[in-house]
This record gives sequence, structure tokens and C-alpha cells, in this order.
Amino acid sequence: MSLKSISLTLVVAIFAVLESTFMINPNPSLILKQLIELGFTIDAHLYYHHHNKHPSKGKLVNICDDFPPDIPPPDNNTTSTLCVDPNGCCNFTTVQSAVDSVANFSQKRTIIWINSGIYYEKVIVPRTKQNITFQGQGCTSTAIVWNDTANSSHGTFYSGSVQVFSNNFIAKNISFMNVAPIPGPGDMGAQAVAIRISGDQAAFWGCGFFGAQDTLHDDRGRHYFKDCYIQGSIDFIFGNAKSLYQDCQLISMANPVAAGQRMINGAVTAHGRSSKDENTGFAFVNCSLGGTGRIWLGRAWRPFSRVVFAFTSMSDIIAPEGWNDFNDPTRDQYGF
Repeated sequence: MSLKSISLTLVVAIFAVLESTFMINPNPSLILKQLIELGFTIDAHLYYHHHNKHPSKGKLVNICDDFPPDIPPPDNNTTSTLCVDPNGCCNFTTVQSAVDSVANFSQKRTIIWINSGIYYEKVIVPRTKQNITFQGQGCTSTAIVWNDTANSSHGTFYSGSVQVFSNNFIAKNISFMNVAPIPGPGDMGAQAVAIRISGDQAAFWGCGFFGAQDTLHDDRGRHYFKDCYIQGSIDFIFGNAKSLYQDCQLISMANPVAAGQRMINGAVTAHGRSSKDENTGFAFVNCSLGGTGRIWLGRAWRPFSRVVFAFTSMSDIIAPEGWNDFNDPTRDQYGF
């Protein structure tokens, strides 16, 4: 399944599922089954609870029998590996429990190997849990999902499905999702962050970020994104980090705008540099930008906002004026 088809069959449908079903009947197993039916690429055995067995040629077979025998590998002087599997086939069944087990301020890198599946949990990596890697099995196979909003979590900054406060965090081949209902422009308290990154020297390779308003809170620190897929509608990459996005797909899911209408219903970025002395900004290099709606490249969230797009292809969903200065023309001179 391509990432664009995920955009249609998974993310749009997942919002509809949650609005119509999950909010009434909070049953993660039901949501998991529906996500599988929507096309999210995960193993069929995830239909079953981890203590059950499933039929195979008329026999009961333990679902852990075909688990990779070399996972987790033995520790060495520089690396420890923990294993997360929702069926109970290795150390942990939740990502948060694996994070909690990491020694505070460890100098070794801890790789948390996360098997294919939908992990419906809110995950926090505290400042003391440094040098952690989330190793998924593919951004269309492994996802951490939650559904907080600014209203439900007492503020946008706290709504992230995953919140990373530690330094030297790495994520590979995994998706982060906030599946709260899609807000309309101007809706109050509907901001819903998929991940907040507040530690220094974080890196993401082959990751997916799914949400609507405020999907990726690139909060502070130095961060690198390579070959990532980032989807949203309003300010879906925001914060005051110093970040490089390279070879990434940026996809707007704002509502389509009829030909001839001049309304704006989305924005890609909202950078938060408050002073000209801050060495922060977003740089997008060799990226692609498309999707739906009629959107700005960014809004100057703070007076000295700074965003650069270089060697990036853009579809005609970008409004000709390009940027929005929050009705403060003095902000135009500092970084777009």
C-alpha cells in the first residue's frame, strides 16, 4: 500500500471510525479490527488476544511460534535491545512499559524493537530516558495511536500521542498518529498533536506522522527528518526547533476548495522563533508538497518565524501569496 493510499483509506477513514464508533464504545480491539479492514498492513494474528491461539490447518498453533528467533539480540557494550509485541511474544506488550524499564541517564543506546501492530496508548519519553531508539517494522506496519485534543489534555502542547523530552531520541520505520476528529478552521480546542519532540539531537528515518491540526510539534532542539511522510491540515508542522526535513512528503488533507474560490483553509508550518537571536528554523530540502485544500506554506506564529523551502516540488494547492503574517507586516522580513 502506498502512503498516498494510506492517506485516503486509513487516515480519513480512521477519523470516521472514531467519530462514529470509538467515541461511543471505547474498545481498542474493535478499532484494531476496523483498521485492519481499512488496509493497515499488519499481521492477521493481531485479531487475537496474546493468550489465544489461532487455527492453522485445523490445528491450534501458538501465534508466537513464528516470532523472529534473534529478537531481541544480546546486549553489548554500547547497545541494549528491548522487544515489544502486542501478543506477548517478547519482553513487553506496550511501548510505554518498555520506555519505563530503561535506566535513567543511560549512556548506552536502548533500541526498543516494536513489532507490527497498532499500539493504542499515550507514550511519554521523559527527560531522564536518553539515547532511546523506536525501531518499527515499517511506517505502514507499526503505529502508536492516541486521540487527545487541546481540550481533553488541557492544552495543545500536552495532546501528543507520543511526547519525547529526552535527548538523542531516534525513530525508524514507525508511524505516530493522533486520530481525534478532524477540526474545521477556527474550531476551538481541537488541536491534536501526533508527536511532540522537545529533546535535542533527535532523528527520524522513514517515519509517518498522521493528524490534522498541529500534527507534528517540532518543539525545540535540533532535529533531522529523512524520507518521512507528514500529513495534516492546519499548521501541521509547528514549534521552535532547528530542524532539517530532507526527502520528505508533506501532504495537506484540508478540504478541497472549488475552482475560483479564494478561501484559505490550511497551512503547512507555523514556526515559533520569538527573537532574532534564536538560532532556530525549519528547512525543507528535496521534499514534495501536495494534497488537497488551498493552503499557505506557513504562518508566522511568532514575530521572528523562519522557514525555508529549497528544491521542493509543490502542487497548485499553495496560495499564490505563499505566506501569512498573522496580520503583522513586520513579521514578513525575518524568514520566509
